[in-house]
Amino acid sequence: DTVDSITPDKVRGLRDMLNSSAMDIMYYTSPLYRDELVKGLQQELNRLYTLFCSRNPEFEEKGGKVSIVSHSLGCVITYDIMTGWNPVRLYEQLLQKEEEELEDRWMSYEEQRLLEELYITKQRLRDIEERLHGLKASTISKPPVLKFKVENFFCMGSPLAVFLALRGIRPGNSGSQDHILPRTICNRLLNIFHPTDPVAYRLEPLILKHYSNISPVQIHWYNTANPLPYEHMKPSFLNPTKEPTSVTDSESVSTVPSPTTSPVMVRRHYGESITNIGKASILGAASIGKGLGGMLFSRFGRSSTTTPQTLETGKDGAEGDDKKATTVGTPPLPHSSSGFLEPAVELEHRIDFELREGLVESRYWSAVTSHTAYWSSLDIALFLLTFMYKHDQEDTEKSNLDTI
Repeated sequence: DTVDSITPDKVRGLRDMLNSSAMDIMYYTSPLYRDELVKGLQQELNRLYTLFCSRNPEFEEKGGKVSIVSHSLGCVITYDIMTGWNPVRLYEQLLQKEEEELEDRWMSYEEQRLLEELYITKQRLRDIEERLHGLKASTISKPPVLKFKVENFFCMGSPLAVFLALRGIRPGNSGSQDHILPRTICNRLLNIFHPTDPVAYRLEPLILKHYSNISPVQIHWYNTANPLPYEHMKPSFLNPTKEPTSVTDSESVSTVPSPTTSPVMVRRHYGESITNIGKASILGAASIGKGLGGMLFSRFGRSSTTTPQTLETGKDGAEGDDKKATTVGTPPLPHSSSGFLEPAVELEHRIDFELREGLVESRYWSAVTSHTAYWSSLDIALFLLTFMYKHDQEDTEKSNLDTI
């Protein structure tokens, strides 16, 4: 009852909700409770697997596969169990880095001598620890962390990406999942989130940076007839590309929209749904806005007779404002005309999967409810089944083709 006793009474309901959800993260970052949480979940996972195998003896013989569905902080704890991540190791790495930095700076003879003695003592300590671990390993074989290999690791409403970023994980040059979770530990990592869930974060930009501008895969509604398989869904882009610096004046002039021309539909920003009901009104507002924007820029330009088409040719002090005017109105370039939209490296398979927003859904209300709504979502239920029974579906499809 210690936490309850230090919680103020005002807005008690909100504080209790935070204590029961966000407080878990504080417990997990505490060295006093972290090991207890990790060991508790690890033992429970192994216990349930052993119990299931005892009731289904043919499961292991037939090569049964195990998937884990985790929610919120559970994703981080499960990840740390599978990978064996430990903050003590990170602390040792930081100490080693500091020692290397000390070698580079100038120091007195006495300081250098003491530092050498410290190195020798630490090396002897490491040797003794290794010998001790070797003796223990020879007498008692250390059991594996988990008694099974994870086939699919489903993360729902997961803050795992933030934890990895704070641990120093940065995007690389390879599109492999191994960058954050080796395939030898887990065959497939899938990150599921609702666009308004404040606790959820994306994982793909931690592997390849340019995926921050590529939208997550949209999860099909459960009642969609003949949905397109997720492997065949092509990536779409969140924001229009910025105008390249090498573009010529003639090209930039031609791309500036006129108030009389119909606007080019800009790709939606992240987490923003454009329904068929509101699409017409949005496009109408966009055309009016662009028309007004063009008139305003032409009105307050260098000359009152200057039009948006001639603003780009100005070489005086108003050049910066004129460039802003042309950049604001530039429609997205085709995918083939920009190297950024044609990345040389792509992910081996998609990881981020986003739930679709409801047509009449309030974002502020769903930000409160979306984090706990995964368990009752029929869309997610079908999504999990689709990936867990994916190999069975492929086998039946092949057999059907063979019979044909």
